[in-house]
Amino acid sequence: MEQTSASRLQEQVEIIRPAAVLESRVATQVLNHLRDQDVSLGGVWNASASVWQRYDSPWNGVGGTRGTSVLLGTVAVMYDTPVRHEVTIYRVTITPAGQEFGLTVELLCNDALKVAGLTLAGCPRAEVSNTPRTDPFKARVAGQ
Repeated sequence: MEQTSASRLQEQVEIIRPAAVLESRVATQVLNHLRDQDVSLGGVWNASASVWQRYDSPWNGVGGTRGTSVLLGTVAVMYDTPVRHEVTIYRVTITPAGQEFGLTVELLCNDALKVAGLTLAGCPRAEVSNTPRTDPFKARVAGQ
């Protein structure tokens, strides 16, 4: 069986240091945008309490499951850090499929942040010491 080029690529993980911080107003704009672009509603984002996932297409599986949608990348976030109502971006992962799609860490973050007129490069920064050591999504998958 021949491997596709995506299957030969490795995940690209970047720790964002200093971490990017979204102040309250911007965080609300971004979270509302991600909610509006939810994969179950025809969008390409799946936002949870610890990670924002970007897919190539809306979920099309039975009962609202992923179906043929492919995960392109994740943005690991912490809410209420460093202060209440702020959101901190501390790790970004681009999957092999995301790399094939042309995504980079900056492009993935910028896609989520564009509604607020921000880019990853333009975000305020803060040193945050209490970020999880492992990807929370992968920790759940590995612990199943």
